[in-house]
Amino acid sequence: MPEIARRPSEIAFEVLTADDDGRVCADISEAACREQPDSFLRHVASLSLTKAADGLVDPKLVLSWLMTALGAPAALIGLLVPIREAGALLPQLFTAARIRAMARRKWAWAAASAVQGLAALAMAAVTLTMEGTAAGLALLLALAVLAVARSVASVSHKDVLGKTVAKGKRGTATGLAAGLAPVAVIAFALLLILDGADRLVLVTGALGVAGVFWLVAAGIFAGLKEEAGATEGGANGIGAALGNLRYLREDEQLARFILARGLLTATALAPPYLVVLAAGAAGAALAELGALVLASALAGLVSGYVWGRLADRSSRQVLMLTGLLGAAAMGLALGFDAAGLSGSVWALPLALFILALAHQGVRVGRSTYLVDMAPPDLRAVYTALANTVIGVVLLAGGIFGAIASVFGAGATLAVFAAMALGGAWVAYGLKELGTA
Repeated sequence: MPEIARRPSEIAFEVLTADDDGRVCADISEAACREQPDSFLRHVASLSLTKAADGLVDPKLVLSWLMTALGAPAALIGLLVPIREAGALLPQLFTAARIRAMARRKWAWAAASAVQGLAALAMAAVTLTMEGTAAGLALLLALAVLAVARSVASVSHKDVLGKTVAKGKRGTATGLAAGLAPVAVIAFALLLILDGADRLVLVTGALGVAGVFWLVAAGIFAGLKEEAGATEGGANGIGAALGNLRYLREDEQLARFILARGLLTATALAPPYLVVLAAGAAGAALAELGALVLASALAGLVSGYVWGRLADRSSRQVLMLTGLLGAAAMGLALGFDAAGLSGSVWALPLALFILALAHQGVRVGRSTYLVDMAPPDLRAVYTALANTVIGVVLLAGGIFGAIASVFGAGATLAVFAAMALGGAWVAYGLKELGTA
């Protein structure tokens, strides 16, 4: 009997997952298993685009420089990161129940991606038409809309991923996307470093490109073949949100995972303090912005797929390793500072690169562990609960600014290094969920 010709998506899926039988599925339906190659590639494509867009609209670097260039007050610039983190995480406990009421949650993700695209395009329009306080307020408003939309995407994606891609392949999908996304960001960083055009024009153009990326990703994701899921428990409101807190008491592993993730936020909070250590390297010059963006993008390019493959074997071990790596990066930075090397041309980028490697692994590891750990009917709720708790932790991160102002950036980095080590230790106590 002649062999049935395979679809290109099946061949690509087998190559990317190192799987000689793409139809062997661990925990998804037979119908979803048949569509898994196409679903896998759609997840990779849509996530690659949105992750690239995230890199082009980075509040810590890109938007803070943009607001400075437009003459926005420093007080408004200081609100960028809190609005971004709070808006992306805190609403999730309140939106998860409504998303659960949707039989097919891909539409929530696609709509959220489209809204983020429109918000990014609005930011680009602001740079062309406003300046000063008005520009700052308009950018903050657009960022708030983008962040809330991102919260909806975060809750819905893990649930759709769990329904359409089998266990053992999910980390590869998210890791591959994390590895592909930096290509666009690297190109942007190189343009900034080479200064081949007006720098404000470059940043404005990057915002426009990010908007298009999000809109295209929405269309790709909407094409997923997602089976209808359970919608029980779809009531919304504060009562339902507070009711979800009981899972912290009922599921010890969930509580431990959230604690580990909270401690590992050190890898996300530390970069600005690394910059402060470098004498004369913390200015607002766009060439420095390009170097920082480049270091972060390169880390994602070389490590995303690797972290994803490792996460499919053991996401628990990935969380442990990234905690240790993040602590090592901050310890290296402190060593450079003590040796008087923090202002050199290579020391700061090296430390930032290693820290970015660790943070990339944290993102892939935590996503994979949560999807594999959560019961299928509670993935959205667990995701929202974890993200909301972490949102509160990140808002409280403002205390580190006070530590830095009193004791210096070095002391703050030492605290972050201790947090990363603590995160690795807490992750060690998690149950092993991988396929190894």
